[in-house]
Formats: sequence, C-alpha cells, structure tokens
Amino acid sequence: MIKNIDTFWGFPYTSQRMPLLADNVVATSQPLAASAGLQMLARGGNAVDAALATAIALTVVEPCMNGIGGDAFALIWDGQSLHGLNASGRAPAAWTRDHFSRYEAMPLRGWDSVTVPGAVSAWRAAWERFGSLPFEDLFEPALRYARDGFPVSHTVHVQWAKQVGELIEQPGYRAAFAPKGKAPLPGERFICPGQAKTLERLARSKGDDFYHGELAQAIAAYAHATGGSIIETDLAAHQADWVEPISMRYRDVVLHEIGPNGQGIGALMALGILEYFDLASLEPDSALAVHLQVEAMKLAFADLYEYVADADCMTGITISDLLDPAYLAQRAKLIDPERAAEPRPGKPHSGGTVYLTAADRNGMMVSFIQSNFKGFGSGVVVPNTGIALHNRAWAFNLRPGHPNEVAPGRRPFHTIIPGFLTRNGRPLMSFGVMGGSIQAQGHVQMTSRIADHGMSPQAASDAPRWRILDDNHGVAVEWNMPQASIDGLIARGHPVHVAQRFDLEFGSAQLALRLDNGGYVAASDHRKDGYPVGL
Repeated sequence: MIKNIDTFWGFPYTSQRMPLLADNVVATSQPLAASAGLQMLARGGNAVDAALATAIALTVVEPCMNGIGGDAFALIWDGQSLHGLNASGRAPAAWTRDHFSRYEAMPLRGWDSVTVPGAVSAWRAAWERFGSLPFEDLFEPALRYARDGFPVSHTVHVQWAKQVGELIEQPGYRAAFAPKGKAPLPGERFICPGQAKTLERLARSKGDDFYHGELAQAIAAYAHATGGSIIETDLAAHQADWVEPISMRYRDVVLHEIGPNGQGIGALMALGILEYFDLASLEPDSALAVHLQVEAMKLAFADLYEYVADADCMTGITISDLLDPAYLAQRAKLIDPERAAEPRPGKPHSGGTVYLTAADRNGMMVSFIQSNFKGFGSGVVVPNTGIALHNRAWAFNLRPGHPNEVAPGRRPFHTIIPGFLTRNGRPLMSFGVMGGSIQAQGHVQMTSRIADHGMSPQAASDAPRWRILDDNHGVAVEWNMPQASIDGLIARGHPVHVAQRFDLEFGSAQLALRLDNGGYVAASDHRKDGYPVGL
C-alpha cells in the first residue's frame, strides 16, 4: 500500500541511464508498447513488424499522445536503401475558404480541426511492403491492453490530467477517456472496450474497415450528427504515399527527413546554416554553441512558417530553393555570434506525439512517428470505438494565398517527423524527438552531438536541451543547463526561461545507432517512461 502518494511519485534524485546493446532493438516512450515490439522480434518478425506492433500498442497505453485517429510518417531502411512514408491525411471536400470564414484563426479543438486520419493506412502500407508476420499478429499485445486494461504510469497520468478539463465536453470524449470525469490515477487500471472492438476490426480487415467499412460509416455518421464535415468519400479517398526522403549533409553524416508537408526540412536548413560554424571546437553545452544553434533554427523556422506546406502547393518557393547551399550560406551570414537577432523569412531564389524506432539483426531499421497532435487531438471521440480524432487541421493557415491555406483535399503543415542518419552511404542511426516544434530542434541537437562531439545516443539524449518558443524569439532551457550558458544567452539578448525539472516540453528522444559489427546501441529518453529493449 502507498502511504503518501505525493512522496511515492516524487522522484527527488537525478538518475543515469545506460544504453542497450543488442542485435535486435526497440525503443519508445512506453515500456508496455516496447514489449509489444519485442514480442514480434521473438516470434521471428522483422523490424517493421516490431515497429508496427509497438505503434499499435501505443494508441492504447499512451492514448493522451496518439491514437487510432491520428497521422503517421516513417523512414525505413530495408537493408539496402531508405524509403519514406507520408501517411498524413487531407482536408475534407467541404473545407472551402467560405467554410472557415467565421474564424479568425484555425480552431484547436472540435470537428473543424479534424482532417482525415492516416495512421491506420501507415500500418497497412508498411506491413504490405515490408512486414513478415501476419497482420493480425501485430495487434495481439494492443488488444490485451485494451481488453484487460493496463496500469497507467505516472507520466501518462500527468499528460492525461492536463487535458481532461478542456476536452471533457467534446463529443464522445468523456465516455471513452474520462468515464469518472477525470484522468485515471497513477497505477490505476484503465480499460477501453471501444478500442478493443476497433482494433479487432482493423486486424481482421487489414485496416480497410477504417476507410471503407463500418468504422468509416460510424465516423461519417457521427460527424454528420455532431457538426463535422468528414464524409465517407473523404475517408475512402485517403491513401498513404511512399515518398523520396530529402536530406542534408552535415560534417560526415547525412540527415534524412520526410519532405513537406512536414517540418523536417527545417532541421535540414538549420544544419545547412550551421555547416558554416565550427561547433566541434566548442563545448557542446556552452553559451556560444547553444546560441549558434538557436539562431540557425530561428532562421529556419521563419522560412518554414512562410513557405512550407503540402508539397503540391509549394509553387512559388520549392524544397530545392530552401535547401540551396548558396541560400543557406546567405542565411548563415545573418548570425552574429554575440547577439540574438529577430528572424525574418528570407528570399530564396525560386525556380502530442509518440515516436519509436526498431532495428533487427538483418539490418532493417525503422524510424516511425504517429500523433494526434495536441495530446488527445480534437477531443472528438467516435462513440464505442475508442477512436480519438486528431486536430492536425489547426496547423493550416487562413491567410488567403498562403501555400498552407486550408483547402479541400490539401494536407496541412505537419510537426511530426522521423529522422535517419547515414554515413558514407551506410545506415548510422534511426531516431526521433517527439513533441511539436521541438522535433526539428531536437533533430538538430541530436545530429550535432553525434557528428560534432561523437556522443553515444544515450548521452545525446540525456544532455540538457534548449527549445525556441512559439514566438520564434524566446528560448526555454532545461533545469540542468549550465548556469554559465544561461547567463551567456541572456547577455546575447535571448529572453531565457529556465524550466522546472520534469517539464515535458523538451521532447522525448528514441535512438538506435548501428555498430560496425552489426549490433545496435539503443537509447530511450529519461524524460518519459521508456526503456530500450532487445534480444
């Protein structure tokens, strides 16, 4: 029996983690989900099987950060080459400019923040191309957690509890995820029968029921009854797309990302700018090192928010324009090593999330990310299904003529990005840093620590992080950032916020680095619940 719940969940001491070394690995933010992937590897499945079982389980055991009604992206090294998967959904056909004329900004919650969900299509597409186990097998661990329940962790409870007050009145939310009117307590067993029924349908239909069957009908009918715009033809029209990743060389490594509509291009731009500075000669946590990275990222964000959208809509400024070395060299010249600047978009020459990684002994490596965006997402939950619908549409723009302006069939700007590093054309590391705008920033920080300072994945993850705030001016740093660095940033003109310990706004990294002997060094972020597992 717990005598004092506050003391029991207090965690007064810092701790050190060691990385996992194994021939087959899985790393994610929730140990129950990681074990689902490990079970697939133990059955003889490959890294894609493990990644998908982990992703499916995450929708059950960490529902406050992702769900069946979310989106997903993946980078998959099949042993010979890298493949990109964009499974983000599109706006309903009814979403004309007139539909949003009553809004001054895109809504954060409710049906008008819901685009067609793509996560289920990602599971199907990845399995069809690379999976080795029966599709139904991938659902078994998640189904057990949904039917029999699971003890809610302290971290998941904290994230869950922060959202209930805002979402409790959204259609269907209370019945599915707050049946007692509040979030489940740490250690409390949570059961979601609706999720179990939905997962059973998806397993039997290989995901097809979500877009063409009774689940699609249920989503469309609930939208019609409660003010939504999604209809069955919107769901039926969805497809996940295999895409060519985009990349940027930085020192002796190459960072690969999914291209727009994702923000991964921002990480590539920042690294392209940082190529003109000698970060390797600086202490990694020094004020100057952090300042240079922050300034490069601010410049990248300024362009990101002005030009990046669904790739089909980027007709003025293209991906190649933004990654042009000559343009990035111009941007680098704007950085003053001794002073913070107010970033503005340049003029190129024109012509709540979960992340996981899995890798196997045969060299297949998977970088996979899925999300409902702001925690549970829109707050809308389809009755008796456990399908919490995401709110990705919030990232659309209402400015007429903006490349990311909301329009029928258009994909919104996306924050979730899987990352992958290669060296000399060979796979080096699959990784990601979940958490909204921290993701591109986290990719820059992980890549620099690996390429500039030769850190292990665990050390790169454990290091104190910085985060540019949404105004693209202020900077938050973690509680254990060296005081001299904080003082140096303030002296350079950065408004600095020092976060409290256990602040969850700095992302959660999961990493798997391939060794020369074929094994892996896997690491999981101490900021969340996860531990890497392997065999």
